[in-house]
Amino acid sequence: MIANAEDEVDSNFQMQKSSYHVERQVMDEEYLEVVAQWSKNSEPSLKDKLKENLRCSGPKAKSFLFKFIPILHWLPKYPYREWLLGDICSGFSVGIVQLPQSMAYALLAAVPPVYGLYTSFFPVLIYFIFGTSRHVSVGSFAVLSVMLGTITERIAPDENFLINSHNITNGTAEIDTVARDLMRVKAASMVTFLCGIFQILLGLIRFGFVVTYLSDPLVRGYTTGAAIHVLVSQLKYVFGISIARKNGPLALIYTLIDVIKALHLTNIGTLVVSIIAMSTMLAVKVINDRFKSKLPIPIPIELIEVIIATVIASNVDLVGKYGVQVVGNIPKGLQAPVPPDFNLASNLVGDAFALAIVGYGITISLGKIFALKHGYQVDSNQELIALGLSNFVGGFFKCFAVSCSMSRSLVQETTGGNTQLAAAVSSVVILVIILEIGALFSQLPKAVLASIVIINLKGMFAQVTDICHFWRTNKIDLIVWIVTLIFTVLLGMDIGLAASVAFVILTVIFQTQLPKYSILGQIPKTDIYRDVSRFDEAKEIPGIKIFQSSATMHFANAELYEEALKQMTGINVSKLISKKKKRIIALKNKLKKQEKKDKKKAKKEQKQQKIFESGTDGPATITENIGNDNSIRLEINSNIDSPSKVSKKPEELSLESLGLQKPDVHSLILDFSPVNFVDSVCIKILRNIFRDHKEIEVDVYLSGCHWAIIQQFEQGGFFGKNISKSQIFTTVHDAVLYCMMKNNPPTDQAFYMNGTLALSPSQDDEQESTLAHAMSTPF
Repeated sequence: MIANAEDEVDSNFQMQKSSYHVERQVMDEEYLEVVAQWSKNSEPSLKDKLKENLRCSGPKAKSFLFKFIPILHWLPKYPYREWLLGDICSGFSVGIVQLPQSMAYALLAAVPPVYGLYTSFFPVLIYFIFGTSRHVSVGSFAVLSVMLGTITERIAPDENFLINSHNITNGTAEIDTVARDLMRVKAASMVTFLCGIFQILLGLIRFGFVVTYLSDPLVRGYTTGAAIHVLVSQLKYVFGISIARKNGPLALIYTLIDVIKALHLTNIGTLVVSIIAMSTMLAVKVINDRFKSKLPIPIPIELIEVIIATVIASNVDLVGKYGVQVVGNIPKGLQAPVPPDFNLASNLVGDAFALAIVGYGITISLGKIFALKHGYQVDSNQELIALGLSNFVGGFFKCFAVSCSMSRSLVQETTGGNTQLAAAVSSVVILVIILEIGALFSQLPKAVLASIVIINLKGMFAQVTDICHFWRTNKIDLIVWIVTLIFTVLLGMDIGLAASVAFVILTVIFQTQLPKYSILGQIPKTDIYRDVSRFDEAKEIPGIKIFQSSATMHFANAELYEEALKQMTGINVSKLISKKKKRIIALKNKLKKQEKKDKKKAKKEQKQQKIFESGTDGPATITENIGNDNSIRLEINSNIDSPSKVSKKPEELSLESLGLQKPDVHSLILDFSPVNFVDSVCIKILRNIFRDHKEIEVDVYLSGCHWAIIQQFEQGGFFGKNISKSQIFTTVHDAVLYCMMKNNPPTDQAFYMNGTLALSPSQDDEQESTLAHAMSTPF
């Protein structure tokens, strides 16, 4: 092993010492398109795409069927000998965990526990057929359940079902729980049905990419905040007190205040049951985590506690003696499907969309984690459709919205589960419970179910350690995590999610508006250019500035790009242009004055010439005697040119001819390799940069543009009289070599990428040395 490692090190060292040599001409975009034979094949039109997608054939129909119903693809190839036993054991284990969790999460959703059992049966079977993840365990989930509880209690609050409403002042009013629960079940079914519709539609329009806006810090911060909501919602069952559930922003704060105010009404029997259940469950969970490699399956402590608590409650009469609340009647058998109550639809559309996004985001996040671990792919759009169909069908069977649970998914994976066949086995376990065993749990204390919910939040609360991780790795992710947690806790899980997504998008915009700007220099004897402030060996080439931004250029940061360019290149463009304009105006005024003088002089000369022409035939000659010795001779010739005549217009004069100092930089190269798109504002700013620098005799070039950027330049009218594709180069080095050749032209020598540019003998040795060093680049 040591010898192999040494050989590998030697091999890597030899690779680092190796070099390569390429001889080619400097290429701008115009020349490259000719050499590479640029093809302007346009993308197919919408009509052509529709024709292609709607064209029917045997192989296409088969492919569509296998993609839409994945079970048809994987079940015929199922390796029964290798995977069947593991899937059966895994499914049985998940079914055991599903029983207490589904009943507990039904309490979160504010519906009778039996509907939690229904939720663990019908939707799971649908996902078994249409899902693409092999390891996620679909069913009731704490976060969605508490969101549903908020919805159902808003639609059917206790005060709407008072029997003795006239006794409400003395606290003796009774609630018609049967009518209330029936209404809440209707609300849960309807919102689940709408949730399924949204997910199916989003899947059909290939909207699975929406999960990209649910970043990992956002999801983890959101689930941590949701765990706090779940914990607070279960406190009334832990203490045995009765408080109304609050809705809207700051609902969690108001609920905590109500719990604190009602603590003096705590039911001691209920509190004792809760403490015993939670402490026992937590201890066994710790044992499961510590000895998970030695245990064939985790100890099903939830099921054990449910059975023991039910037996004790039935024999001790906890309800009669201590006032402990129990689950109540659990009917046997399955209910016939009924259509949802569409009268409630208008009040539930927004809630359904929030449930659809949250449920899908959690499912696809876990699905991708397991897929990456086990080496298979998850289709994000098909997952939307599978979840949507699960909720759509579940809405007819009085189920509530489903997602996947991390704890159950881990049980399914660690106990040998390889496919969703494990989900089918767990459904069989739940079916047996619904048909035969469920009624036996009617005396189960609600405090035990609340304890199950709270202890299963352990994994979500453990995400608090993310703060340390993100502090070390990425401060922006840390801010996203904390802000998402705060928004979720204070604004609620629906508004909090929307606000968190908006904040994440703002962080992206913020980061693109504040990119890192660099002046690049050449690494000696290479064609590599790096930030001169970060790399000591990176040297700027005299007369050339190479500017690079770490982010793409668009409307939000285009002006910042222009400002950073002015600051980092050290060229005060606006000041130079202003001085040039002032000099030109002054020169024009001077010329106008001179022109007026010339005109006056010309008129005077013409007048005098006419006078003298009357006495002589040739050019006028006057001799006037003054005194005795002195004479003045004046000759006037009409053909003398005006002294104000100049060879160029003032606007065409150079800076030096105007008496202004020329910038030390003759060429500016903008490295566009990080840019992935340009918009109209970006194009406008670039045109201004080209125009303004041309005014001060600095040539501007682009390098590293993707072909899509070139197309956007063409569509945006970037190219014109003053800007052409010959000013765009394939690499920074191509642009540098061109600039050096243009400003230090060689004499009768071919110009190649790896060549040395020969200078004329008249140029000094220092300039020759600098130029040869930059141009002699091995590849």
